[in-house]
Amino acid sequence: MLACAGLLLTAGCAGVAGPTCGTGAGAGNCTRILFLGNSYTYVNDLPSTFARLAQSGGHPVYVDSIANGGETLAQHAVSADDLSKIASQHWSYVVLQEQSDTPATDAGRASMYSAARTLAARVESAAAMPIFFMTWAHKDGEPSAGQNYETMQQQVDGAYLTISRELGVPVAPVGYTWYMVRRDHPDIDMWQSDGSHPTQAGTYLAACVFYAAFFRQSPAKLGFHGGVSDEQARLLQDEAGSRVLDMKSEWGLD
Repeated sequence: MLACAGLLLTAGCAGVAGPTCGTGAGAGNCTRILFLGNSYTYVNDLPSTFARLAQSGGHPVYVDSIANGGETLAQHAVSADDLSKIASQHWSYVVLQEQSDTPATDAGRASMYSAARTLAARVESAAAMPIFFMTWAHKDGEPSAGQNYETMQQQVDGAYLTISRELGVPVAPVGYTWYMVRRDHPDIDMWQSDGSHPTQAGTYLAACVFYAAFFRQSPAKLGFHGGVSDEQARLLQDEAGSRVLDMKSEWGLD
């Protein structure tokens, strides 16, 4: 693993800080977010992309991350580094992201739910709010489980919503929004050639969804476009704002 504290995420890195809030007057208004995930979090540096988007909307934020390739919530739940990081400061939110295909099977969901309960309890004991990162399905689904893209996304959505409702923990509906963008704007390619990891557009969409979920505001018309064309950025901003804010109760955000 790479030890990359203080650097932008370019590979599997733990404890990487993005843009920070000031320490003087107004620092108390800072939204502090810890991302616990894997390559879906660190590819294209989602935490920093979100932080720059938030700053363009006038929200001071501090982001940090523990994310290594293929990491599961079960691994995060028993990691001394994770537990220490959760307790290290007063986070506003701790994002919990499961490995991509784990929520799509019965066996995977059993492991996911057990770890999610453990992590959510630890986060809440640190006076922070856990929030689940609903991920996107693989472009071609999960053929070994007999799932195409649509059926895999349904399984992933259902898994996150089930544990979200059980625990009373909100969810950032990235995967659901991704599905709707794919349906309405098929010209926007959000998967890399491996059919799993996000393109810059996919990461930007995820950042927009988190913006709407954290601040209960649409990212529409924000100036930071994260390397995505202006036209695509406007579409992704609008989609994220409407899919999150028009269904806040579905995502536990009301």
